[in-house]
Amino acid sequence: MPPNQELYQQKLCTPAQAVQSIGSSSDIAMGMALGEPPALLSALAEQITSRELEAVRLWYFHSMPVAAETVLRYEMMGRVIPHCMFLGRTERELVARGEADGRKVVNFVPVAFSDAPRLLSRHVELDALLTTVSPMDRHGYFSFGAGNDYASTAARSARHTVLEVNPQMPRVFGDSMIHISEVDALVENDVPLAEMPARDASPDEQAVSEIIADMVADGSCLQMGIGALPLAVCSKLTRHVDLGIHTELLSPGLVDLIDCGAVSNRRKTTHPGRTVFTFALGNRRMYDLIDDNPGMSSQPVNVVNDPRHIAKNRNVVSINATLEIDLFGACNSESLRGREYSGSGGQLDFVRGARASKGGRSIIACCSTAKDGTISRIVPELTGPVTTPRNDVDTVVTEYGAVELIGLSGRRRAEALISIAHPDHRSELRAAAKNRFMI
Repeated sequence: MPPNQELYQQKLCTPAQAVQSIGSSSDIAMGMALGEPPALLSALAEQITSRELEAVRLWYFHSMPVAAETVLRYEMMGRVIPHCMFLGRTERELVARGEADGRKVVNFVPVAFSDAPRLLSRHVELDALLTTVSPMDRHGYFSFGAGNDYASTAARSARHTVLEVNPQMPRVFGDSMIHISEVDALVENDVPLAEMPARDASPDEQAVSEIIADMVADGSCLQMGIGALPLAVCSKLTRHVDLGIHTELLSPGLVDLIDCGAVSNRRKTTHPGRTVFTFALGNRRMYDLIDDNPGMSSQPVNVVNDPRHIAKNRNVVSINATLEIDLFGACNSESLRGREYSGSGGQLDFVRGARASKGGRSIIACCSTAKDGTISRIVPELTGPVTTPRNDVDTVVTEYGAVELIGLSGRRRAEALISIAHPDHRSELRAAAKNRFMI
């Protein structure tokens, strides 16, 4: 038997055996999104319950239903202390239930996505990383697949690296490999990867996407998030040529552009000819396309989201959503009604990277209202933290148009933003601006 296979067999164990070294007050990082390891998380939840472990600190971004059904069940709270860097539905529900019971159950950790590897390697002494990988190749290497992000760094800093090997995880090229010699334990689990159902864009989102698509020139290097709006923008770029992709998240809309030939990546400065991303989330068709594809390059998030690295490419177009924008142009993209809703993610990284790119443009996009038109997303003052400062905001787009804020005074910024607010809210915004002596 080849040496790598011998090592593999020595480290192969049951999920219960793989997590048995975890004790009370441990610091555990779990893979995010598709990196969540179902068998290991189920075994960890069982271990915590059966051994009555306490205060197991769980560090992660972007949880999925797998975690919600295992270590993030409400009855696990207290024994598990979530240290979440990007809240989703699961965390918001836990917070609400905890508050109803007079308990604090989730610890939100403010951090830029690009800084997560440093946080987990320098500021947290991780006892273990649990994550999903693709099967080992003949040279002894696993791929982090659709979940490079912070996992590839945490794997090298944690005291124990425990892998769940899933044949359905794509093997992805780039700085996304870990050797069997670096692994402490592994389990095998052949299960389908989670898929994100696509939502149809609303008429307002379609209008926003039309405006944005007109701003994207041939040869642009794209960064987009997930959701109906980015998908709608991508659907309007299929006749473009020589587009490039350097993005935090690889989503089905971007893969559609690769499929139709609009993306060549040939004009990129970094990784020319390759699509660069740090994690992927979408559908099975997309996972099959990135599997064993030399045109894909997965890199750690501290590389992908580094504004200096982003800016090396020309004509970067960064498209990000926000929850509200004040009349100076500052954006709150993470808090809703005074409560943490998500996290800062990589928005500011790409805003700054795109602005520093020669010919680049950062676009903040949103529909003008929420709650069936009753709430304006353009507001006199933010109700939450500043995700993207007014100094950094470039172009803002709603269904009523686009305004470029760079170089505008406070008065002109207020006037520009009011002009793309919903007509029903413009008079109150104008009155608020006058009360603040902005106009």
